[in-house]
Amino acid sequence: MRAFVLHLTRAQARKENAQELLMTCGLPGEIWEAVDGQALSASDLDALRKPAGFEPHYPFDLNLGEIGCFLSHRQIWAEIVSRDLAFGLVLEDDVKIDPMYFGEAQVLAERNIESFGYIQFQNRKSGGVAAIDLEGKAVLSQPEVTPLRASAQMISKSAAQKLLDLTKTFDRPVDTFVQSHWHTGVRPGVIYPAGIATISEQLDGSTIQTETGRGAVDVVRREWSRMSYRRQVKRSAAQSAAPIVKPD
Repeated sequence: MRAFVLHLTRAQARKENAQELLMTCGLPGEIWEAVDGQALSASDLDALRKPAGFEPHYPFDLNLGEIGCFLSHRQIWAEIVSRDLAFGLVLEDDVKIDPMYFGEAQVLAERNIESFGYIQFQNRKSGGVAAIDLEGKAVLSQPEVTPLRASAQMISKSAAQKLLDLTKTFDRPVDTFVQSHWHTGVRPGVIYPAGIATISEQLDGSTIQTETGRGAVDVVRREWSRMSYRRQVKRSAAQSAAPIVKPD
């Protein structure tokens, strides 16, 4: 078991927070140099951005920050496998830990990681989902539609290998891919409260670039595409054959 704190070297405003995460996460670990999407060559990008070959089709092009983020997580999945770790704890450098609540969530995750393979530490509650296990105030559940979040999670070796095998190329952000359990066969668990907060705005803003200056028509089209994609995700999740973990 080992912790990996993803940190983009040029994001100097986050360096101190990355070091603090490593000291307070409760596991031995290291700061992992994240892939800088802006430094990738055109040929690298062309080799990576391919249709994923599963439904629903993702309606947006990946930006450089999203590509770098996906590659960074993928590197850690490979590291978990190559080091033969039972699991890895992956934290992005824009989160803050409340040690007391995170400690409960971590105990809960370690107790269940082999059953789930992938467990998110969430900062928002999933409504209407039954509890599978508890530790203090931390509640573990398995929503049909996995929430979007990749800033704090625990991943087993077997799940890391499955995700690696499916992502030699990719066409959507890493959290959107992980959400697609009907394709991966890995249905994530979710812990809330987990003692995790996102503080990117207090640091330097998101390191995943967003495009600005869109016209009103383009904004409406994108919102329609986003809503359509979410409806398709809901249908796919309802039909997923990925394993469901039952309470003991």
